[in-house]
Amino acid sequence: MANQHRVLILGGGFGGLYAAQALKHAPVDVTLVDHRNFHLFQPLLYQVATGSLSPGEIAAPLRGVLSKQKNTRVLLGEAVDIDPATKHVLLKDGASIPYDSLIVATGSQSNYFGHNEWAKWAPSLKSVEEATAIRHRILLAFEAAERTHDPEERRKWLTFVIVGAGATGVELAGALGEIALYTLKNDFRSIDPADARIIVVDGGSRVLATYPEDLSRKAEKALLRLGVRVRTGLMVTCIDGNGVTLKDKSGHEEHIASHTVLWAAGVGTSDFASVLAKRTGAPTERGRIKANPDLTIPNYPDIFVVGDVAYSLDEHGKPLPGVAQVAMQGGKYAAQTIINRVRGRRTARPFHYFDKGNLAVIGRGKAVAEIFGMHLSGFPAWLVWVFIHLLYIVEFQSRLLVLLEWGFLYLTFNRGALLITGKAAEASVSSPTPAATATES
Repeated sequence: MANQHRVLILGGGFGGLYAAQALKHAPVDVTLVDHRNFHLFQPLLYQVATGSLSPGEIAAPLRGVLSKQKNTRVLLGEAVDIDPATKHVLLKDGASIPYDSLIVATGSQSNYFGHNEWAKWAPSLKSVEEATAIRHRILLAFEAAERTHDPEERRKWLTFVIVGAGATGVELAGALGEIALYTLKNDFRSIDPADARIIVVDGGSRVLATYPEDLSRKAEKALLRLGVRVRTGLMVTCIDGNGVTLKDKSGHEEHIASHTVLWAAGVGTSDFASVLAKRTGAPTERGRIKANPDLTIPNYPDIFVVGDVAYSLDEHGKPLPGVAQVAMQGGKYAAQTIINRVRGRRTARPFHYFDKGNLAVIGRGKAVAEIFGMHLSGFPAWLVWVFIHLLYIVEFQSRLLVLLEWGFLYLTFNRGALLITGKAAEASVSSPTPAATATES
């Protein structure tokens, strides 16, 4: 394999993993590098955050997934720099990895729009650690409300604010509504979990802004039935341990007192994407690298960018969304282009994203879906959502476990992973304060 074409893939998410799998039978030497040793099914992270699933049920070890792929090796490491002239990528530990073709699929990270200090009080939902931290905060809020005798303080603990009304925010709010109304219904003596105020705020004019308006309206109605209040047209100006401050278009400000604020708004590219743009002089748009039609970087035909790293346009001139399907298809396309080059074939046609639609679940048996031009809602959309998500979970064993968990949840509303663990549990025993919840792990 020493003389074969060397393909280096950075990132084991949807784009990187699908690229690696597409190269399985190619005459190339593949190296996949990720700072985690597992592939994470991010669309279901909110279910970890709300206790429906455990982290292991939506994650798969990369070595195990690619173990039968003899031309591929997996390395645990984090890319921090690149020398495009010598074709080497530098890892955080000082190691240098050469390549002939490079696929950059390092994904995204949360964007607090220049206010990174808000992350302390409003965790986002991009990693397993963040999902478990959110789960801790939600459960600790009910526990603290049960213990306090101060009505005002209890109201703060039972007020949950979710910033962002995209798919993540809507799904998180819907699950939280079910927890308050059904899952914890009989678990407390001093409080009624159904008294919880769940508020979704967004700067746009409606929830699920990228979905058709009729589905957006149905999603909002489904949220209202779960006790979730939607506030649109509001911008966040401050988040701290006492809640969130909002400003409307007229400049009027209001403060919502809450000890539990969750961030589901901005998405930014990885740190390596910025380094790559600097080293190659590639143009960017909102932090994403403007890619050529074949997903390569201008002047660097050996470097491909896929998924959230790439800023690509569809046939109508609109930027492609940062969703899993774009990354999957981009990864496969980049891999096929490399195969064609290695085998001396004509370069593949420009990348074309085939939009299979949008899906968002609001609760048990409730979802909205836009699939091949059809608009579905309610139970039919929920069934489609279940099927699609089970289909794309990497490991078969995980599919079975998730299906069993969902079946149990559908029948009983009970969630099997409502656990407070680690430092969060210790902090709750000693002093259930906002500061304590900020140190969860």
